Amino acid sequence: MIPSVEPLRAPVSEDLEALDGLIRRRLGSDVVLIRQVAEYIIAAGGKRLRPLLLLLSARACGYAGHDHVELAAVVEFIHTATLLHDDVVDESQLRRGRKTANASFGNAASVLVGDFLYSRAFQMMVDVGSLRVMQVLADATNTIAEGEVLQLLNINNADTTLEAYLEVVRRKTAKLFEAAGRLGSILAGRPEGIQAVLAQFGTHIGTAFQLIDDVLDYSGDPQHTGKNVGDDLREGKPTLPLIYTMQHGSEQDATIVRRAIEGEGEALLPQVMEAMQRQGALEYTRAQACKEAYRARDLIAVLEDSPYKAALCDLAEFSIARLH
Repeated sequence: MIPSVEPLRAPVSEDLEALDGLIRRRLGSDVVLIRQVAEYIIAAGGKRLRPLLLLLSARACGYAGHDHVELAAVVEFIHTATLLHDDVVDESQLRRGRKTANASFGNAASVLVGDFLYSRAFQMMVDVGSLRVMQVLADATNTIAEGEVLQLLNINNADTTLEAYLEVVRRKTAKLFEAAGRLGSILAGRPEGIQAVLAQFGTHIGTAFQLIDDVLDYSGDPQHTGKNVGDDLREGKPTLPLIYTMQHGSEQDATIVRRAIEGEGEALLPQVMEAMQRQGALEYTRAQACKEAYRARDLIAVLEDSPYKAALCDLAEFSIARLH
């Protein structure tokens, strides 16, 4: 049975319905191309785990207002903007089983609509009227941008260390999960200790999520992942399975992986996958993801029992059990 995100959404189903309507309204523009690209993005779907994390965190902390829906949309807009820009940088042609926005509308349109989403997100966070909220989101957005640049510097660099790789994960992927968890507790007026717990929960979930992405890049079914097997290698990205194989494999295995990262990824993909299999690199990466998810789950033991807390625990499980 394919793991589903739907049970996690049930406790906040009304919030998610409100979120869908808000996203559609706030993506509106009298510029036709913006509407076209925005509607294309919406139709592509997505799990919306980051806004879901924010909604569940807010409710788990006892929040009873409406600003969490506004901030969930902000988080989704920031995430979507990063995807638009990522696909241009990576020259990606496929996401979620369909052509990327840049493949359909061109690089210039994707970059500019991504900029529109960033600026719209900042308009919306101002509406919430909390300096602390704006600080968290501004810091997160800046950190994500730094992560993007760090990843760019690592492209085709077979000497990328484990520490350098994890720093990219922390900045580029985990940071927005961290912000989503923290924002929910801020809205609920919880003390700094609880805010830190939800932020750390988000960090661990985001790290687990990225590690499983790295595994699925080499083992996933394209019908489920919506991506081609080995896309990261073709783009020259030194992810954990590759780093682990170079560190623990034979000299021959390490040489194959190095050549692949440095530009021969397409031709050497079968050999790289054989080398990873010999070293158990995918199993190791999945095990590290499980450690992150279990740390996240243990952290929120301090929260009061509720359907929202239970859904957060299930979110930790989903982050490592998912197939896409």
